[in-house]
Amino acid sequence: MIEPELSGIAGEIVESIGREIPEYARPLEGSFGRGVYRGTGEALDQFLGLIRDPDADRRASRKVYVILGRGEFRNGRSLDSLQSAYRIGARIAWRRIAAASLEAGLDGKTLSLLAESIFVYIDELSADSTEGYASAQFKQQGARLRRERQLVTLMLRKPFPDRPEFEQAARAATWEIPKSLAALACHERDLAEIIRVLPIGVISATVDGLGCVLVPDAGGPGRRRQLAEGMGRRLACLGSDVPPTEAAESWALAKIALTAVEAEALPGPGLIRAEEHLVDLALFNSRDLIRRLRAQTVGPLDDLTPKARDRMSETALAYVEHAGNASEMARALNIHPQTARYRVARLRELFGEDLDSPDRRLALELSLRAP
Repeated sequence: MIEPELSGIAGEIVESIGREIPEYARPLEGSFGRGVYRGTGEALDQFLGLIRDPDADRRASRKVYVILGRGEFRNGRSLDSLQSAYRIGARIAWRRIAAASLEAGLDGKTLSLLAESIFVYIDELSADSTEGYASAQFKQQGARLRRERQLVTLMLRKPFPDRPEFEQAARAATWEIPKSLAALACHERDLAEIIRVLPIGVISATVDGLGCVLVPDAGGPGRRRQLAEGMGRRLACLGSDVPPTEAAESWALAKIALTAVEAEALPGPGLIRAEEHLVDLALFNSRDLIRRLRAQTVGPLDDLTPKARDRMSETALAYVEHAGNASEMARALNIHPQTARYRVARLRELFGEDLDSPDRRLALELSLRAP
């Protein structure tokens, strides 16, 4: 009863799909037309097979609808059109089956089971196509991410690659080469979430165990505020805005800043602009040398009590910052000028002629400023 009704309706379904779905409203020629006809015919044949044997295994026949889903993605369409086509096919098939069933005098319960079977089957076809669509999408995204990672790694190489090699890698990653960029360093665990909130056009990779993001035009109007708002409370450090050929230098600065924040030498979290902390970063990055320098320069304070050592260290730093001006030192230290003069006299007892040597004063300031 059902087979004669379904066997002749493939043409009607295809015609309705072309008429009702704008994306499919084109001559059904070539591979596109063959795909539509094949999908429609296969669906009808499978449905008849399931009616004959409800327990039949349809795993082998799923391939057609997985392929249709992939095709939708590769053609730049959403799944909405394909799922609409499935619903159109189900509607026409049910109308034919219902009419034939009523003429044959089938009872309502049987009709209800047939209707349910049709729409459950259509749900299965939709699920197969969704799987195919997602698979193609994942594959494309995976390939894009691989090309992005390769491009980032190439740009951080020293020396920078030849221009043709760089441009070829940028084309492969479909990345428009900017006039300038800045490298952003973050924890690897935060990379995916940070990429999600950053502007379109960034490329990223995991480098040296950290998340590395190359941000085009990071110094452009409103860009810093946009980046800071996107970071929220996540820690990320932004290197200098440089030409693409100097990406490695920007990345090196961003990494140093991230390490400095973790060592509590810089405030965080949030977005840290390394350019605003160059002195602190220079001291931090030279901390091993600074420790040796400190041992030489602040040795006269070692014999003081901890409280006195802290007080005289604070005074010594104020001394070099204000060129020994007791009034300025008093304001900076929030003490009486006479107290400041007393402390200066004490410094001279401790450091002697070193306080009058520009080189020794510089060494003293570096030692006292370093974290």
